[in-house]
Amino acid sequence: MLRVIVCLLALTPFAAFAQMADSHGMMMDHHAMMVSHPAGGAPTEPGQSAFAAIQEIVTLLEADPKTDWAKVDIEALRRHLIDMDNVTLHAQVRNEKVEGGDRFVVTGTGAVRDSIQRMALAHAATMDGVDGWRFQPVATDDGADLTVLVPAKDLAKLQALGFIGVMTRGMHHQMHHLMIARGEHPH
Repeated sequence: MLRVIVCLLALTPFAAFAQMADSHGMMMDHHAMMVSHPAGGAPTEPGQSAFAAIQEIVTLLEADPKTDWAKVDIEALRRHLIDMDNVTLHAQVRNEKVEGGDRFVVTGTGAVRDSIQRMALAHAATMDGVDGWRFQPVATDDGADLTVLVPAKDLAKLQALGFIGVMTRGMHHQMHHLMIARGEHPH
C-alpha cells in the first residue's frame, strides 16, 4: 500500500503539468522531461542489477578526466557480472564440515562450472588471511572445492553465511568492478 501511495505522489506533478499545458498542446520536449524531476524525486533503479552495476561504473569513468578510454573494457565487466550471476543463482553447493571450518563443494556444468572456478579461486586469493580466515580453493572437474578455516569465535558466523555469504565478504567488489572496467587485472 505504501508503494502505491509513493507512486501516486510521484506522479502527481506530471498530472498537474498536463493540466497546465496551453491550448496548443505544447508540452516539454522529451529531453527536458527526462532531465527535470518531479517534486517527489525521480526513479533511481535502472531495472536490472547487472545493468545498474555497469551504469555505475560507466558514470564513474565518465566523471574521471584521467580515464584512459583506450584501456576501458566494459565487456570484461559484463562477463564478470555473468560469472557472479552464474555462481549466485545457478551453482549447486554442498557443505562439508572440516576441523576449524567448512568445505564448500560447488558444482555446475558448462558456463556455470567455468564461472565457479574463476570466482572461487579469485575470491580465495583476495580474501585469504583477512580477519584470520584461511581460504583453500581447488578447481575440480565440475566446479571447485573451497575450504574455509576460521578462528573458533567465527565458526557460527561461517555456518550462517554459507558459501554465497562467504563470497560476499569484503568491500573489494565495487573497486574490483572498476578495475576490470578500466582494463586492469585485479587478481
